[in-house]
Amino acid sequence: METFLGIDYPTWWFLVVGGLFSGYAILDGFDFGAGAWHLFFKKEQSRRIALNAIGPVWDGNEVWLVIGGGALFAGFPVLYATLLSAMYTPFMLFLVFIIFRAIAIEFRSKEEGKLWRKTWDICYSVSSIMLAFLLGVVLGNVLQGIAIDEKYQYQGTGFFEFLNPYALMTGCTTLALFMVHGAIYLLLKTEGRLYAKLTLLLKRAIIGFMVIFGITSLYTLLYIPHLSDDFKSSPGLFIVPVLTFLSIANVPRLASKKNYGYAFFFSSLTIGFLLVLVAIELYPTLLISTLNPQYNIDVYKAASSTKSMGIMLIFVAIGAPLVLGYTIFVYKTFKGKVKLDEHSY
Repeated sequence: METFLGIDYPTWWFLVVGGLFSGYAILDGFDFGAGAWHLFFKKEQSRRIALNAIGPVWDGNEVWLVIGGGALFAGFPVLYATLLSAMYTPFMLFLVFIIFRAIAIEFRSKEEGKLWRKTWDICYSVSSIMLAFLLGVVLGNVLQGIAIDEKYQYQGTGFFEFLNPYALMTGCTTLALFMVHGAIYLLLKTEGRLYAKLTLLLKRAIIGFMVIFGITSLYTLLYIPHLSDDFKSSPGLFIVPVLTFLSIANVPRLASKKNYGYAFFFSSLTIGFLLVLVAIELYPTLLISTLNPQYNIDVYKAASSTKSMGIMLIFVAIGAPLVLGYTIFVYKTFKGKVKLDEHSY
């Protein structure tokens, strides 16, 4: 198999897809979290400020999802087909909620009526909560394994099979983490009474995340033993969970000092480290079969042809810096506290 810098192409593509989805989780994670808090704000002005905090960037954040999905399809078509057909219902729900969320953001300010705005506020907040939760549910099922046979066809009992205890815990953990991430972002963009309220909400969110994360981690160690096999065989990899816990611990420490810029950096780092843990626990497997380990889909079974992957890596090398540069430019352009004007949502 052809390699580049000593690493084979399927592994390179695994890193590319992982990097794109990590970028999506960090960027869209904070605006999902900000949306999840939306109904906690009672005043119209507070809701407008919170909405305009993510207004200039939310659609750009979703570009990472589009590119990540395209990269997954291009690099690992077998995984793409199996995963989306097996989890058809959760992914369809995800699409419905992401559409309703976008509509809510754009439609809310089109009319002045209280009922009109309240309706779209509810749609926006519920959609944000469900999107974060569904991402966690999908991740939980991928980590736990799915009933796929030797032809990579799903043999499970249906939608409710995905709502198993571990997937639900992973979904709640993801939601709690995104709410912490989103609260910190809003603190960077707000001031006055809304800022003071968010300070209290962040403290509660951090406590909630710590509790849920602790329960999910304990459940993983006790009931999902295959996820720790790589760490047992390579003790050096324990540096990653150590760095993850240090990153998590830094968030409340920095938040207590009101150093929200660095707190946001470490909440982003936490999301990144947790996804690195997922990658380590799975690699080279991409999708675990609960029916028979021989039916597992790994990076080599799922990969496109070597020539295709080599060509696509060239496009990634050109396109990824452009997307990253655009993202940095947008955030620099709209940095600072939110100020409402006639063009605001």
